[in-house]
Amino acid sequence: MTKPGVLPNQALQQMIEEGIISASPDILAEQIQPASLDLRLGNTAYRVRASFLAGSGATVANRLGEFEMHQIDLTSGAVLEKGAVYVVPLMEKLNLPDNIQAVANAKSSTGRLDLLTRTITDGGVEFDRITPGYTGPLYAEICPRSFSVLVRPGMRLNQIRFRSGQAVLSDEELRARQADVGLVSGDAHIDQGLGFSVDLRPENGDLVGFRAKPHTGLIDLDLIGHYDPAEYWEPIHTSEGRIILDPGAFYILVSREAVHIPPDCAAEMAPYLAMVGEFRVHYAGFFDPGFGHDAAGGSGSRGVLEVRCHEAPFVLEHGQVVGRLVYEQMSDVPTQLYGAGIASNYQGQGLKLSKHFKTL
Repeated sequence: MTKPGVLPNQALQQMIEEGIISASPDILAEQIQPASLDLRLGNTAYRVRASFLAGSGATVANRLGEFEMHQIDLTSGAVLEKGAVYVVPLMEKLNLPDNIQAVANAKSSTGRLDLLTRTITDGGVEFDRITPGYTGPLYAEICPRSFSVLVRPGMRLNQIRFRSGQAVLSDEELRARQADVGLVSGDAHIDQGLGFSVDLRPENGDLVGFRAKPHTGLIDLDLIGHYDPAEYWEPIHTSEGRIILDPGAFYILVSREAVHIPPDCAAEMAPYLAMVGEFRVHYAGFFDPGFGHDAAGGSGSRGVLEVRCHEAPFVLEHGQVVGRLVYEQMSDVPTQLYGAGIASNYQGQGLKLSKHFKTL
């Protein structure tokens, strides 16, 4: 019987061996993360008229017949254009037992490119949520928001996390953890999770973030450390401790707090409350065990905030709470931690663009 909690890498390996998770071609060792599995794009993308969910009793394949505009062969690389919506069958499939559910999310680099990527399933009535006992294929819905991107089969834009039962830490448990091991630097704002605030008064200089430029070139997702940030991003400076968010614009900002995810926990970034402002924070929401953990080289890891402003200009001020981390207990401590020898890109980070850009 699986203990309640998020399943660690060693449990994922066992699920692969038992055929609960399968793929063609076979799953690679580097897809397995401390508390999640990277999902790979298949060979074909379908350009669709609109985003959709399959809905109860229907398959994604059948719904594609309603919304498909044309098919795109990805085998030699293909461009997914800014503002368009695509559905891509993934290489992985599931055959979940009745006591295991799953949740998917964009990977960190995907979110930092404003590349809205969500997982849909046959019979699905929610994005990124896979019900216990689900058997069937997985699909990625991809909508590039700020930059057109070049993709190929096997690229990993999103990831999936499996859990047994409910293991969300209560506010009382979070306060005990904060007192014992420290979950954030400074004072902890705990209310249905651990509050995240924005840093608009950096200790060094007045650079507080970046805003995506509206008309840019293509980004090849295979090229790491390749692109000049100045061609794609406008730096945001302020000495006043506040900025005004423009409607429709996409920003990369950073949390005021350094975050710590203990080895026996995982976390997910959730939006705060719609009442606090006209913006959405953080497309890429998984924080793995070991993020910001001293023993895994992560002392002082900030949370990068992916912010999109909605209908009205909005004044964002230093220290304003913009999101919350929901912590969950792991069913077992992972045998590998974020940053500890697994080529994690954002351990020990501060304000940082995606890995595709040259270091400033």
